[in-house]
Amino acid sequence: MSSPMKYSYTLWSPSDTVRDVAESLGIVNLPEDVAKALAMDIEYRINELLEQATKFMKHSKRTNLTTADISHALRVLNIEPLYGYDSTRTLRFREAILGPGQTLYYIDDDEVDFEKIINMPLPKVPREVSLTAHWLAIEGVQPAIPQNPLPAESRISMATVSGSTSAEVEVKPLVKHALSKELQLYFERVVAVLTEDSSNATMKHAVLNSLGNDPGLHQLIPYFIQFVAEKIRLNLKDASMLYLMLQVLHRLLTNPTIFIEPYIHSVMPPILTLLVGKRLGSSQSSSEEHYKVRDFAASLLQQVCAQYGDTYHTLKPRVTRTLLKAFMDSSKSVGTQYGALSGLRAIGPEVIRVLVLGNLKDWAVVISSASSVTEEDKSRLGLAVLEALRCLIDPEFATIDEVNDTDKEKFNDFVGPEVAKLVHEVEDSDAIVKAVLDSQQFS
Repeated sequence: MSSPMKYSYTLWSPSDTVRDVAESLGIVNLPEDVAKALAMDIEYRINELLEQATKFMKHSKRTNLTTADISHALRVLNIEPLYGYDSTRTLRFREAILGPGQTLYYIDDDEVDFEKIINMPLPKVPREVSLTAHWLAIEGVQPAIPQNPLPAESRISMATVSGSTSAEVEVKPLVKHALSKELQLYFERVVAVLTEDSSNATMKHAVLNSLGNDPGLHQLIPYFIQFVAEKIRLNLKDASMLYLMLQVLHRLLTNPTIFIEPYIHSVMPPILTLLVGKRLGSSQSSSEEHYKVRDFAASLLQQVCAQYGDTYHTLKPRVTRTLLKAFMDSSKSVGTQYGALSGLRAIGPEVIRVLVLGNLKDWAVVISSASSVTEEDKSRLGLAVLEALRCLIDPEFATIDEVNDTDKEKFNDFVGPEVAKLVHEVEDSDAIVKAVLDSQQFS
């Protein structure tokens, strides 16, 4: 004999419920065994659904089961979810007595007037869903675009979150300051001595010696470089301040206890600014002051290229390109061309031999014919040209025999009469002529 079928333990009557649903679908005289088997399967499916919905509720850190949990569980079980239920709306159940001991619970739906709905205006067509990309932040700075909130809005929202209603809220940096109080005090004292006009020369000399010899200043390097760059930008008309800032860079570069190599890319812009700047110093200051600043900047450029040119392979080519462009631009000021030529000489004799010698003749013609260039400026540019040509002289062959007339003619034809006249007036003219001809393989 077959074992008796196990009945369902649910509170609802499986036979009556399944039979009622079957009759609504047109199935009459459903056998009792079939109704009980379907009721047990339905009970299993409901338990499985509730288990999955309970998992969603617990993972959401909630204690109330919502219709959203049921919908997520249906999707997990690959069953089409129920539509028309909103988790935000509280369901109100009403009770109906069908007979003795038979209670029916139903949801009280609101009555809707169809005529009112038909006469209502149509809602707006929803916009098509689209995705756009934008930068939230670039190198820690939030770009000012419509997608990002304004800084004032960010401060107000932060004040609202913290419980403060004041718009003036002090926003603390996300990263804690890594400098100790001693280093901060040292930096403030150094900046105060370098910027105050009342500071005497002895104090400034002591500060510069400290920057050039004291160990333990590595954490302050980016702050000092930023300070120098800012001071140079704001004091282009103060030649003494520019020279002092170059002294600070020189001390930092020569400090043997500081590893400044990672900051070379930040050191170069201030140096190049003082080399090819259009105007340095005030109109009342003498021309010697800004030439002195440019010479000092050229010496720092020579030091940086000699020490870090092999480490940064693109350093020399990029600097050379910038200086050559300034040197060959006839619209640039005399100070800019002087600084560019001094910088090219500082990079090395190979730059003078390959890039400057071939353009020197045409450049000299333009300078000599320019009415805006004074005789004093021409004399200063002539000295810069002589220094650039002297760097071609090999120290091992500095003492040579007198240059013959044929070599002089070749030299005059190559560099032009303006430069040739400058060279022949100096004592070491023969060495310069020989060096230039050897560079061009004329002899």
